[in-house]
Amino acid sequence: MSKRFAGKVVLVTGGGEGIGRAAAFAFAREGAEVVVAGRHPDMLHDTVEEIKALGGRASCGIADVTRQGDAGDAGGACDAEAIVAAVVERHGRIDVAFNNVTELGPNQPVAEICESVWGETLAANLTGVWLSMKHEIAHMERNGGGVIVNTASNIGSQGMLPGLGAYAASKAAVSTLTQTAAREYIGKGIRINAISPCPLGRGAKVEEIADTVLWLASDEASYVVGHDLVLDRKTAV
Repeated sequence: MSKRFAGKVVLVTGGGEGIGRAAAFAFAREGAEVVVAGRHPDMLHDTVEEIKALGGRASCGIADVTRQGDAGDAGGACDAEAIVAAVVERHGRIDVAFNNVTELGPNQPVAEICESVWGETLAANLTGVWLSMKHEIAHMERNGGGVIVNTASNIGSQGMLPGLGAYAASKAAVSTLTQTAAREYIGKGIRINAISPCPLGRGAKVEEIADTVLWLASDEASYVVGHDLVLDRKTAV
């Protein structure tokens, strides 16, 4: 039986744990060359070694995709730009990108959120996705197309859970950013969607979420564009 991602190169940010790790394993099982990126080397290396032990192909890159370049950086490059460039240099292209870096942040009422927590939460959940998309899209435009899946949250898209205002705002913005970018770039062969899992309650297991990410990234979902797919049971918040 053919594997859906045989010969494809897949970049997974936040690939050292949780949904990102499960997605990395799932893509590898389906024949992809997987590159996991994130801030925690030990977790990333564990993911890579376990994929290899199961016969898959994987490597990793240490990157904080929320970090923006400035004049003091060598070449002014940010981590998101650097990891995309590294994958392209190593494998020639990126066919699929799963942008999955997520910070839940502390549970606090809106008026009690300090500015640093607000900024850090938006940087992790929104700016990191934007920077990743910025450089992934630039490469995919040059390479004739590709697929991007972003992680939003149903707390952002469907309802507000008290105490998670910064998280909800950042994830709702990811959903809107996804829909806007999808309309801007589908004509250039780049298909962009999002998933919205529920981080609390039953929701979906990471393996179930990974299966959905793979479906959105596959040719089976070639007609799905600019969609934020909510992954939870009707009873989940």
